[in-house]
Amino acid sequence: MSEMQPHQQRVVHEKTDLDTRREKLGEFKNTDLFASLPWQEQERLNTQAHLMCALSGVLGARIAAF
Repeated sequence: MSEMQPHQQRVVHEKTDLDTRREKLGEFKNTDLFASLPWQEQERLNTQAHLMCALSGVLGARIAAF
């Protein structure tokens, strides 16, 4: 594989950062604090986690295409 272009490296960094934040959100969802939140906020966080997973998949596909 040839060296990545700067814009490609940015995509790799974006996915790495996103995956780290997604993991932390997943860990938070298993806490008592999360369970104590109103169900509406839990739903928003669940939606956020779902969208983060989808975006991670798109970024992964982009990286695979490099």
